[in-house]
Amino acid sequence: MRKALIVGIDHYDCIGSLSGCVNDAHSVKSVLERHADGTVNFATPKIMTGTSSTDRVDRADLKEAVRELFAGDSEIALFYFAGHGYIEDTGGFLCGTECRTGDDGLALAEVMTLAGRSAAKNKVIILDSCHSGIAGSRPESQAIAEIKEGMTILTASTAEQYAMEVPGGGAGVFTSLFVDALGGAAANLVGDVTPGSVYAHIDQSLGPWAQRPVFKTNVKTFVSLRKAAAPIPLADLQAPLSANMSETPIFPEFNVRG
Repeated sequence: MRKALIVGIDHYDCIGSLSGCVNDAHSVKSVLERHADGTVNFATPKIMTGTSSTDRVDRADLKEAVRELFAGDSEIALFYFAGHGYIEDTGGFLCGTECRTGDDGLALAEVMTLAGRSAAKNKVIILDSCHSGIAGSRPESQAIAEIKEGMTILTASTAEQYAMEVPGGGAGVFTSLFVDALGGAAANLVGDVTPGSVYAHIDQSLGPWAQRPVFKTNVKTFVSLRKAAAPIPLADLQAPLSANMSETPIFPEFNVRG
C-alpha cells in the first residue's frame, strides 16, 4: 500500500496569508494519484487544505493526520506540506491555520519522531515552506543529520532561506518543479521517477536562483514515486545489439582493473 498526506494552507488567522499553497496541494495530489498509463499509484491520498477561517488545518489536526499517515507498515508513506514554516533556536515548525508566533506550530522534530518510528518501508517528507531545510537536523548543530533508515527528506529551501511563490502564478517555485519532475521530466529510461532524480531535476532547473533545495536520505535503494512514460520504448531497450555494431573495445589499449 502506498499512502500520502498532502497539505496546503493559504489562509492564516494571525500571520500573513499565502496564495499558492492550496493550488500546489491539489497539483501534487493529481499527479500522485495515478501513473502515466492511468493505473493507480497512491490510492485516495488524503488532502487537507486551509482556504478560509472555516476551511482550516489547525496544528492538532495536522499532527493527528501525520500520526495516521506513518501508522502501519505501508510500502511508502509520503508527507507533502505547503504553507508557512518557522525556525528558532529550538528547531523548525510547520504553521497551522491558528498559529500566532510560529513556534506554536507542529514541530518538525515531532514529524521526524513519528516518521522514525513508522514501520513503513519508505518514509518520504517533502516540504515547500520557509526554513524547511532544518528538517532532520539537530537545532544545535545543523551539520548533523538524524535520519533513520528508509527515510528521505526533500525541502524547498535551506534552513536559512525562504521558499518563494511564482509571482502571480498561484504556485510555489519548488512545487512547480516537483510536479514537473513527477510528470516525467525526472524519469529514467524505464519511466521511474525517484526522490533522487526529482532533487536533481529541481536543483538543476533552479540554476543560479538563490533558493536552493535540500535533499537528505538514508536508503539502500530509491523507491519509485511515480511511473511516467518511458522516454525510450522498452522494446527498444531490450532489442539485441545490431550485428553491424563493432565489438571492439572502446579503449583496447587499457588494462582491466582487477
